[in-house]
Amino acid sequence: MLAPATPPAYAIEARGLQKTYPGQGKAGPTHALKGIDLAIPRGSFFGLLGPNGAGKSTFINTLGGLVTKSGGSVAIWGRDLDRDTRNARGAIGIVPQEINIDPFFTPAEAMEIQAGYYGVPKGERRTEEILRAVGLWDKRDAYARTLSGGMKRRLLVAKAMVHSPPVLVLDEPTAGVDVELRKQLWDYVRSLHAQGVTIVLTTHYLEEAQELCDTIAIINRGQVIACEPTPQLIGRLDRKTLVVTPQAPVAPPLGGFEDVTFAMRPNGAFTLTYKTSEHSVEALLDRVRTAGVAIKDLSIEEPDLEDVFVELTR
Repeated sequence: MLAPATPPAYAIEARGLQKTYPGQGKAGPTHALKGIDLAIPRGSFFGLLGPNGAGKSTFINTLGGLVTKSGGSVAIWGRDLDRDTRNARGAIGIVPQEINIDPFFTPAEAMEIQAGYYGVPKGERRTEEILRAVGLWDKRDAYARTLSGGMKRRLLVAKAMVHSPPVLVLDEPTAGVDVELRKQLWDYVRSLHAQGVTIVLTTHYLEEAQELCDTIAIINRGQVIACEPTPQLIGRLDRKTLVVTPQAPVAPPLGGFEDVTFAMRPNGAFTLTYKTSEHSVEALLDRVRTAGVAIKDLSIEEPDLEDVFVELTR
């Protein structure tokens, strides 16, 4: 890939991106992408979230050349996907959601073939280095069909990195992967990110996205409905939950809390969910004591990414 003289500000930049699939029979056309505007900063760990059918895979497949856009523009690493297709696609490595590995090739063979597709000279290929990094070097001569599901997914990551792209897209990379293999995979991806690789992640494991991603966009029904730094996105929800464990059991409902959401928990604790813009913890605790409740323990539960996701996409 011919690199730009100056690294671009955005690893991926989509403007007005549209994709419409023609309808079959009486069904009208399907608008999978409805004018997507998305600028993914260079060097970021970017989360792309959304419910099934929201348009995430269509967006990723457009980047990879598997889907032809209906309108708008896309640039990858500063290269327009239409005008400079070869360099644009050479700047990105995509780990697909589906496992698409030839079962009759070994990991070493698959890596060499993939490197050949990208025109990587034999003397510059990093097959051993990458397979060691993803924990597959000891399986380099085993047929791919004998690998476990987690190993196959790691091989997909390895294949996506053969040409050392500055942008790596991971489409549900840990689906069906056990905890240990998931940790190994994320350790490798974090090391790539530390080296300057821009990571774009789609996942249904929202706790992963919250932990890993510095910025998150949420797509719903073919449109971007949010794109913000992760802490700012989570901070959108103006609520917290005060969990109170009383010294003695209380009988619900507890009077004096009509302006907040009161709920009991099976362990005898009760919760007060309140708007942070309207109530303070100190004032709520004063009201709990005024209600005659002796407090044994208390904690505060913050909203997480799952709460935000449900709120925005429901």
